[in-house]
Amino acid sequence: MYHHFWDMYLYVAGLSIQSRWMLDPMSSPPSARKQRIGIELRKMRDAADVTAAEAAAVLGLARTKITLIEQGSYAVTPKRVMALAHRYEEADSAYVSALAAMAGDRTKGWWEEYRGAVPPGFLEIAEFEYNAKGMCSYQICHPPGPMQTEQYSRAVFREAEPPLTPRIVETRIEHRMRRCETLMKDGAQPYTAIVHEAALRMRFGGRAVTRDQLDRMLELSHLPHVTLRVVTFESGGFVGSGQAIIYARGDVPRLDTVQYDSVDGPIYLHSAEHLEKYRAIVDKMTNRSLSIEGSRDFIARVKKEI
Repeated sequence: MYHHFWDMYLYVAGLSIQSRWMLDPMSSPPSARKQRIGIELRKMRDAADVTAAEAAAVLGLARTKITLIEQGSYAVTPKRVMALAHRYEEADSAYVSALAAMAGDRTKGWWEEYRGAVPPGFLEIAEFEYNAKGMCSYQICHPPGPMQTEQYSRAVFREAEPPLTPRIVETRIEHRMRRCETLMKDGAQPYTAIVHEAALRMRFGGRAVTRDQLDRMLELSHLPHVTLRVVTFESGGFVGSGQAIIYARGDVPRLDTVQYDSVDGPIYLHSAEHLEKYRAIVDKMTNRSLSIEGSRDFIARVKKEI
């Protein structure tokens, strides 16, 4: 849940930069796709020890345009991605092809209908989920957004600080329900939800709303592309257990992404070190969780106790 506009984005390898669009409240932040292309091109350029001026010469552009491309503020064509990758001597052809394909994608997603109506972070997460080739979500305090009922989501949004107006609450619920439709429909990409027991017992909206929410999770757990597992209090602690995350697969492993929440919006991690770390954390979460059937039985028992 994100209550504020972003004032900072995480950049490559743990570096943060102030978002240029925050200096101009009338401008729109670049799409998640453009940002990721820029980040990957910057990674390649740094690894090749090539200056921005040298990169600009390859494309016949001003040096400042390379900076804008790497910030996601200036569109780059697949041909130019390939040209830069060649200059940077990037040997991973599958990775370069996937990145070029991203540059060629001009699809306008459903989330664009909500631009200006919900915070940019909501648009980012919707685009992030839409483009993922599979996701694993780990949640501690409430079920994953795409698995929430309308009434449960309404109760969550009503807890926002500062309080949201009824109209804003309803707009955010509508946006969340569109995410649910997209990720839970037939033929959607694999979706794994690892949910902590605490999330099952938090009574957002009261007893009846919580029980309906647990029923909804059980219903969704039977979809062919959905896997639902529970980490119980008895599972013990492990590194990463206190941080809600989403691990999303890209077209190639180097384009995987980790997303976690901050008070100002979603933060994305893309470095090789972060991806390796969080793959291990997800594996540990899975190993510490109950089996699929055991998780369903556990949720049913919790429902009876509420």
